[in-house]
Amino acid sequence: MGLFTDLKARGLVFQTTNDEHFDAWLSEKPRTVYCGFDPTADSLHIGSLVPLLTLKRFQHAGHTPIALVGGATGLIGDPSFKAQERSLNTPDVVAGWVERLRQQMSQFLSFDGEAAALMANNLDWTADVDVLTFLRDVGKHFSINSMIAKESVKQRIEREGSGISFTEFTYMILQSFDFAELNKRFGCELQIGGSDQWGNITGGIDLTRRMNGNQVQGLTLPLVTKADGSKFGKTESGTIWLDAAKTSPYAFYQFWLSTADADVYTFLKYFTFISVSDIDSLERADAERDGRPEAQRVLAREVTRLVHGDEGLEAAERITAAMFSGDEASLSASDLAQLSLDGLPSSTVAREAMPETLTQLLTDAGLAASGKQVKDA
Repeated sequence: MGLFTDLKARGLVFQTTNDEHFDAWLSEKPRTVYCGFDPTADSLHIGSLVPLLTLKRFQHAGHTPIALVGGATGLIGDPSFKAQERSLNTPDVVAGWVERLRQQMSQFLSFDGEAAALMANNLDWTADVDVLTFLRDVGKHFSINSMIAKESVKQRIEREGSGISFTEFTYMILQSFDFAELNKRFGCELQIGGSDQWGNITGGIDLTRRMNGNQVQGLTLPLVTKADGSKFGKTESGTIWLDAAKTSPYAFYQFWLSTADADVYTFLKYFTFISVSDIDSLERADAERDGRPEAQRVLAREVTRLVHGDEGLEAAERITAAMFSGDEASLSASDLAQLSLDGLPSSTVAREAMPETLTQLLTDAGLAASGKQVKDA
């Protein structure tokens, strides 16, 4: 199965340019494809996984991926379909986040061998461009009328009490400039991104044609939604991060394990490299199986291994088994640290204040109301 056919079978194609001939164009020769990730925090979250894994799918098919981190655009903030303007972060903060994102993205792509991945930072080509040069050489190619007509911008302008600042309004120009620069520097011919990026992508396609005389393409991915209408990637405790120091492998595993039956087969297609035919077979087998479907465990194992490796998966499954059986004594100090990160109640007692008996320790730590409760237990 060809790459584009596989992407469509997985439901990963929302829009493409040159619809009728895109598959043939992609199959002609190895292409260079990029996706941008703005540093809005010190870690990527699971919403970034679909584009990251799609870059990996392109690399597996022999295309060269570029992971672009937005050291410049991250200082501005993307207004696309946002209800209000983002708060601006200092350059030092953004620079620190850029480095963290570079480290995270590098674990998903191969930077050696054929179709070796590239890493880029758009601050490299924007930092030294003065305002007049940018306005004359880049800004002149953009029509205010067409920019306002973009759905992502129009919604902000028309939303009562909102509006859009000139700073955010220029985001589209900066992202478009990225595509033109990547095309000039690396021969990049394709940009991928979420469906909310369509206006920015088409702006980059037009600018690349005007500045470089080259025709390039775009492909957007669906935004991940849940069947019940609730927001994907959020729990009661907050965002699910890729950084193990922010969301433990155990909590990460549990998030996927709790996926609804209505979503799990779609998520297997989006977030794993299991073939579509095998996912369909699993769905049929689950339909005939008594009790809980197997799909949730498969999804949790596959995605946790992708993000946290074999050790992270083993720890997540070990903690899960211990919590289910009540055998907390089998957990290591690092396992308990994961649970503490996830909000498991804990108490700290200074060594010099350690009481002589376990009963007194439990009551002092607030883990038991009284000595009688300890004895009765």
